[in-house]
Amino acid sequence: MGIVFIAAGLAYGLLAPAPPVLAESPDELPPNQRLIRLDEIHEHNRTADTYWVFRGDKVYDITDWVPNHPGGEVILRAAGGSLEPYWNIFTIHQKQEVYDVLEQYFIARIDPRDLVDGKAPTGQVEDPFKNDPIRDSALIQHSERPCNSETPESELRSYITPTEKFYVRNHLWVPDLHEADSHRLTIELFDGEEVVYTVADLRKKFKEYSITATLQCSGNRRSHMTQASRPTVGLQWGVGAIGTATWTGVRLRDVLADAGLDLQDPDEDIKHLKFVGAEAYGASIPIDKAIDRHGDVLLAFSMNGQPLPRDHGFPLRVLVPGHVAARSVKWLSKIVISDEESTSQWQRRDYKCFGPNVRASHPDWDSAPAIQETPVQSAITSVRRVQADQLLDSALARVYGLEEDSVVLEGYAFAGGGRHIVRVDISPDRGHTWLQAQLQEDGAKMGASGSPDDHRAWAWRQWRAAVPATQVSGKFCVKATDDSYNVQPDTFEPTYNFRGNLANAWHRVPVSRDDRPS
Repeated sequence: MGIVFIAAGLAYGLLAPAPPVLAESPDELPPNQRLIRLDEIHEHNRTADTYWVFRGDKVYDITDWVPNHPGGEVILRAAGGSLEPYWNIFTIHQKQEVYDVLEQYFIARIDPRDLVDGKAPTGQVEDPFKNDPIRDSALIQHSERPCNSETPESELRSYITPTEKFYVRNHLWVPDLHEADSHRLTIELFDGEEVVYTVADLRKKFKEYSITATLQCSGNRRSHMTQASRPTVGLQWGVGAIGTATWTGVRLRDVLADAGLDLQDPDEDIKHLKFVGAEAYGASIPIDKAIDRHGDVLLAFSMNGQPLPRDHGFPLRVLVPGHVAARSVKWLSKIVISDEESTSQWQRRDYKCFGPNVRASHPDWDSAPAIQETPVQSAITSVRRVQADQLLDSALARVYGLEEDSVVLEGYAFAGGGRHIVRVDISPDRGHTWLQAQLQEDGAKMGASGSPDDHRAWAWRQWRAAVPATQVSGKFCVKATDDSYNVQPDTFEPTYNFRGNLANAWHRVPVSRDDRPS
């Protein structure tokens, strides 16, 4: 199954190291002229220290790419096989940028005597997605394998996002884990010692906490950046790669203390906490966030009062509130206390931002820090025309002094790092004039520490606003401000990055014919 990991990594259009040099080549023929028999490939991968795969009639040496691969050394199980069957499953790979990455590893062609219709014969492989859960049909699907689907706008108007409508962000297949209580979590201390807990141990030994927190994919609204600026690499999410739930579990800091970490005076070389999922996903957070008494990092086993659904991490996940959702690793199997951040693809490459001048073909990956806290964000999720007689005695009519046909807008606003949303501004005319939206109070809930001094906000604020129909022209715009007075930029160009991460410029919605003045 290791080739699946090859395919998964190549899907992100990653830059490869320098093309490999085939040291054991018997001659100096260029790759296009060198021919290899299939039995040579199989024998090579049985005895050599380099690793070959093939696609079509071409052979690729992936040895130098193994250290940068999302699945780590699991891919070595694939040595000697064909990519074709797996790419037929992972259809997300069937794009030119993925093929271009693979070509950097081209070393030879397969001898024509072993080809059938111009290709090497491939066998059937087991579908790793066959046991994935069935998803709600209302979700807006961006890819089927792996599943990546966003919440429809109609389900983003409630403070708590319905569990079955909560957006799904998977990088690989969903691990087929059945037993919750017996699921094991290994914690590797800084000196290499390991401590193991089952989920049953966590429930029995530690106090449970519940917090309401918003998770947002770093690619939320990526499609808006693409449309308003330039093309971006990645799934083209709309406004629905975000959701809010009440999560229940035990505090990570409590478990780390029990395992042997000194929370008051940790070793000065300890900088990061690495998380590893059962399907090989990996990420990390700074140790300061992990052990902060008000950081509210949970080892969660419940979502909205029910066991975690499989798509959302059953039976155990990390919840890192205020940080990009990529750090809230699902299907958690291991935690490592470390002096360096995770070496995974998703920590060192995928979830980073670069300047508008940096092209996808030439990034210096080490020059950009991994995304942790998210910037201020807002979006419009509903626009509807309301007749004057429907507004009588309504709260909106009283707040905005409405006596005529109006347009009612609804949406969400969110800030990372525990920062509160203090204001949401609405414009009915492309940003020329503004008014303040009404903020709903649900978003002011505190964290799990129970301290009255804990003023951190982990959840979004829902908002509503109304505008007389006669004032509507052009496009509606929305922007939010947090309690550090961070505000969304008006356009995407200053924050453009080829990965399309953290797209948070003003959300603009065209005025429909029904919303214009009569």
